[in-house]
Amino acid sequence: MLLKEYRICMPLTVEEYRVGQLYMISKHSHEQSDRGEGVEVVQNEPYEDPAHGQGQFTEKRVYLNSKLPTWARAVVPKIFYVTEKAWNYYPYTITGEHTE
Repeated sequence: MLLKEYRICMPLTVEEYRVGQLYMISKHSHEQSDRGEGVEVVQNEPYEDPAHGQGQFTEKRVYLNSKLPTWARAVVPKIFYVTEKAWNYYPYTITGEHTE
């Protein structure tokens, strides 16, 4: 089997890219948060995993009531959110979600 690898030269370091990626995720979460809805960060702390090393654990609640169709709003509770748990070991991320 022939394996080819392509590299794209970027005008920034890996660390600068990581910081920029975290900034854009934070900015997007802030933009989506209005009128009491959006993203709430429940937990954000350093985490160490034996397999992946140093990382960051983040638990977020994403409130979705205004994003639901009208017929669904009548059925679901007023406070409807999805919980996302993420373990970020740059460049790898492990996520898990469950509805509350």
